[in-house]
Amino acid sequence: MVKQTMVMGFRGTVNMKNIVFLIIVVVLLAGTMKANDSTKKIEIGIDEKIGNVLPLNTMFFDEKGNFVSLKEIVKKPTILNFVYYRCPGICSPILTELTSIVNFHEMEIGKDYQIVTISFDDREKFELAAAKRDNYFALLKKSIPDDSWKFLSGDSASIYEMTQAAGFNFKRVGNDFIHAGVLIVISPEGKIARYLNGTKFLPFDVKMAITEASEGRTGPTITKLLAYCYSYNPEGRTYVFNVTRVAGGMILLFAAVFIVYLTAKPKKVQS
Repeated sequence: MVKQTMVMGFRGTVNMKNIVFLIIVVVLLAGTMKANDSTKKIEIGIDEKIGNVLPLNTMFFDEKGNFVSLKEIVKKPTILNFVYYRCPGICSPILTELTSIVNFHEMEIGKDYQIVTISFDDREKFELAAAKRDNYFALLKKSIPDDSWKFLSGDSASIYEMTQAAGFNFKRVGNDFIHAGVLIVISPEGKIARYLNGTKFLPFDVKMAITEASEGRTGPTITKLLAYCYSYNPEGRTYVFNVTRVAGGMILLFAAVFIVYLTAKPKKVQS
């Protein structure tokens, strides 16, 4: 009697054609999800562009009213952050956190790194930047070089060029803006080394980011898993768990596991 070998699956038999079909379906679904993620434009939030070199020839006004390029300012690893000085939300906590970094971090501002704060509201002028600088310098517990933390303002063209290059996306709503909170650490040449998201930053993360920038290396802000699982909620101005994306990923994972189970399961021989 001729023996026939078949792969036994759940509730019946599954031949190799079925397995190939399932694999094709999973690959197509994965490709579709990846394409949707990559082509979807981020309107509000952070579109990480690690490794990009920022256009340091872009011109801004410093807090003294001087019209300068970022290339004239950025001489060390730099913590770049975008705020607007009238912000009633997360901008103040970010700037306050920066004063804590200056006050307590083991790395020394002006020697190991510098800070550049840029307003993304083109209506704000250098006088407001100077007043904001004075407010936060008053919170410092030590004297720092005047050029180690710059507060800049600029026109809409300069702001657009810089925020787009950095992947910082915001939206004007009335007199205010919806935006994310982030520190962008760049090398002296303007290369983006790392993003630090939020309003609170671990000393180790700050040190690693500055070290990477000084060496011209780049690294992810958070693990790819966290970046995949969380998305920015502009209304709550925070990062939230992305149920749809994670559920889709789990479905693909279970489909892959099922296929592996079918192919690896011991074969039953029928006479």
